[in-house]
Amino acid sequence: MTAARPPFLLPERVQPIAQSDGLDEPFWSGLRTERIVLQYCLACSAYQWGPEYVCYACGTDDPAWAEVPTASDGTCRGIIYSWERVWHPVDPSLIDAVPYVVVLVELPDADNVRLVGNLVDPPDGPLRIGADVTPVFEHHEDHTLLLWRLRVGS
Repeated sequence: MTAARPPFLLPERVQPIAQSDGLDEPFWSGLRTERIVLQYCLACSAYQWGPEYVCYACGTDDPAWAEVPTASDGTCRGIIYSWERVWHPVDPSLIDAVPYVVVLVELPDADNVRLVGNLVDPPDGPLRIGADVTPVFEHHEDHTLLLWRLRVGS
């Protein structure tokens, strides 16, 4: 039996917050229900991230929001576009967390939108660009973090 992984974001660490204008609230609400929800333009069918008041692709205003399509196993499919093993923490509260791996994940089923997150797999393991990952949702009292785990066989 594997020991439970401690949460990546401990209470003393810097907490993510939604934008003050509320534009990204659907994204954070989606994470709380273990879904990845991104802006989606009804006029041109394009996904985008980060959130804006206009569509990046066609310029229409007020894009909608949609859940990223999931694979047959019910999870969103991601691919590692880039990664970095962090040895020097960006915040003093992360000193006990190093090394950790930050990944830039491309979502092929959402117009290759890219999201940043931490990899929950061991930080010293082998990694490769193009490896498949699946989302992991780390719930906290007032927010949920989007993390990533390597798919078996990646």
